[in-house]
Amino acid sequence: MRLVDGVTEYVTYKRALGMCFDSEARILTSFCRYLGDVPIASVTADRVRVYLDGELPVSSYWQHKHTALAGLYRFALARGYVTSSPFPFSCPRLPPPLVPYIYSRAELKQLLDATPAACGRRVPFDAYVLRSLLLLLYGACLRPSEGRQLTMKDVDLVQQRNLAHANTPDAPLFCFRDGRALSKSVVGSAFRRLRRIAGIERQDGARYQPRLHDLRHTGVVHRLVGWYQRGADVQRLLPQLATYLGHVDLSATQRYLTLTPELLHEASLRFEHYAKEACHD
Repeated sequence: MRLVDGVTEYVTYKRALGMCFDSEARILTSFCRYLGDVPIASVTADRVRVYLDGELPVSSYWQHKHTALAGLYRFALARGYVTSSPFPFSCPRLPPPLVPYIYSRAELKQLLDATPAACGRRVPFDAYVLRSLLLLLYGACLRPSEGRQLTMKDVDLVQQRNLAHANTPDAPLFCFRDGRALSKSVVGSAFRRLRRIAGIERQDGARYQPRLHDLRHTGVVHRLVGWYQRGADVQRLLPQLATYLGHVDLSATQRYLTLTPELLHEASLRFEHYAKEACHD
């Protein structure tokens, strides 16, 4: 089994499970470029370690690469493509993990209200495109890449945007004024400008300012708070939420369940309710 064939089969398998797997696929493709299309069983631990360490200071991306490659070799071992794995390595000292920023509902409104100011003449897409993208990422708990990659055939709406460029099912749902699909760099730049205009920044000393991806985290947390408020069976619904988010198990979903004061309050009320019922029993 050649390395490229093994990576292709592994990525296809993960996506068949409903996972997006785009960032992992990019890492594995980069790994193939670094090593060349060699037999997968010939890859040594030393070569893997050099790829993992790279030339830049160690960051959380090291762990991301490690996770992607370790998954590939577990897959290859299970199918007999290799007889041993060049893992595990001891993980170097990494910076503190990124803490997601959970926008308040007031901050979400601030972002939406500021979209016209953030999309001036020099921005190649209209304010309503950015506004619609933000609403979708939050409401549907999508990754930014998933939102950008939506096409007209993915939606069933009478009108979502200026349809002048939507002459085929593969036309992008969110696009520049000339009809091209939105790019990661331009959307990211527009969002950072939008966040500054809206006056939203972290006050907790964390390394990162609020990100576009945090809209997905916010949507998940707000969904959980809503379930608590309605008295829903949260334990029963969590596996369904994990499936909806494209996760294969609950451990991946747990990263999204950031403990906010609002969530802690609702969980405390639920516990108090159960405790009172137990006392009466």
